[in-house]
Amino acid sequence: MSKSLKRVARALSDAGLPDTIIEAGETRTAEQAAAACGCEIDQIVKSIIFCGISSGAVRLFLTAGGNRVCAQKASRLTGEELGRADVGLVRATTGFAIGGVAPIGHLTAQPTWVDPRLLEFATVWAAAGTPRHVFSIAPRVLMSLSNATLADFVE
Repeated sequence: MSKSLKRVARALSDAGLPDTIIEAGETRTAEQAAAACGCEIDQIVKSIIFCGISSGAVRLFLTAGGNRVCAQKASRLTGEELGRADVGLVRATTGFAIGGVAPIGHLTAQPTWVDPRLLEFATVWAAAGTPRHVFSIAPRVLMSLSNATLADFVE
């Protein structure tokens, strides 16, 4: 088991949650993940990392698979202009490679916002630290576990 996968399993265990991690096959995109999990695309949690242009602070946005983060709305939420975080910053901050960034188990905590669309489902699926592994979770539990704030930041 990879270090990344172990961190996600430990985060679930530490929260008293069952280990729902499965090897689903190729899940780098929301479309691939939804097909592998047999669910709607919006039941896939995308972990999108932005970086403050002036501060360099990392921000995490958890959005439904079919939605896109609106950089202007996200910037208003954080109080500064945001840009996409580069691969190195994502890896250094989260401990995960792009394509497998989990919403939990990060190396460094950062402010996190969640797309209200995710709360319309009983269960959602998120990356478990690799591009081939996912885990299922109730969206409100995920919101609590990731210390996320509910907000409108999608296009």
